[in-house]
Amino acid sequence: MNTFGREFRITTFGESHGRAIGVVIDGVPAGLELKEEDVRRELDRRMFCHIPVLNPRCEPEEFEILSGVKDGYTQGTPIAIAIWNKKVISSYYDELWMKPRPGHADFTYYLKYGRHYDHRGGGRASGRTTAALAAAGAVAKKLIAQLGVEVVGHVVELGGVEVGKPYTVEDIKNSWRKPLPVVDDEALSKMLEKIREAVLEGDSIGGAAEVWAVGVPPGLGEPHFGKIKGDLAAAAFSIPSAVAMDWGAGRGLAKMRGSQANDPITIRDGKPSLATNKIGGTLGGITTGDPLYFRVWFKPTPSVRKPQQTVDLQQMTPTTIQFKGRYDVTTVPKALVALEAMTAITLADHALRAGLIRRDKPLP
Repeated sequence: MNTFGREFRITTFGESHGRAIGVVIDGVPAGLELKEEDVRRELDRRMFCHIPVLNPRCEPEEFEILSGVKDGYTQGTPIAIAIWNKKVISSYYDELWMKPRPGHADFTYYLKYGRHYDHRGGGRASGRTTAALAAAGAVAKKLIAQLGVEVVGHVVELGGVEVGKPYTVEDIKNSWRKPLPVVDDEALSKMLEKIREAVLEGDSIGGAAEVWAVGVPPGLGEPHFGKIKGDLAAAAFSIPSAVAMDWGAGRGLAKMRGSQANDPITIRDGKPSLATNKIGGTLGGITTGDPLYFRVWFKPTPSVRKPQQTVDLQQMTPTTIQFKGRYDVTTVPKALVALEAMTAITLADHALRAGLIRRDKPLP
């Protein structure tokens, strides 16, 4: 399945070393101001070229908005965005053909598609494909901004180093001025050292990202299937390296007693509200009007320079491989941008479902 969403729908296409990757976005009403700069901003946020080991390929993202936009405004028709693959070096992958990398979807793609899977750069399973999510996220962010909703994220763990200081949403926004979006300078210094260690050892590291969505209106989500939390979980796990998720206070909440875990209900500005927000902005699958926040953990990059055991699928014999191509020493920073995008896409979809935005009427 290459399509996500019900009313705001995205369909992604392309492989890492194909001519292009891209996305078709349907459900955007006419009249939304959308410029190339909006897409460029989100694509640039996932580059991290100032830390080359986070993006060795580091190609400038040349893209085209092929349809759905005229004179800087959406037309209410499908928006197609193609992102061209310019700096591919497929020769790195020649000796990996039919020798799946441990920890990589090479293995399951072979089990599902046989010899027809594209192994170059990871093909359809590559983290490269999340650039298409970032492009779609640019559109979704612009759309939900009509409701006053903003999505922001940051890195909270990398290589076993965790953020250890309290922070605000403004701190998260300001963290994007640093080498990595990390609110805690001491933790950031240690994370950068972990990156250097992994590079020297020919290895990779994982970590976690946290996303906040503020200004979310109450009432989004369905009471059973279609819960906002369930749809956001599906969105998060569409990102290739995602392995775990914590919602709100998460596992910490599960260790409390009910009297400690419950958010008291109070009156704020004449309306019922939660006094605290340990639950993360949703109850019974429906948004409370408080900020949504959650963390997602991402595994280390499977491609490493250390020898790894695998199988030659042509000979059906054990063998050892050692990756020689370019690889990201960690996927977490890029995955964070994709996570922000998928959060905005999910909220845009639910806003359309709830009728807060009408796809059949132009925006004022």
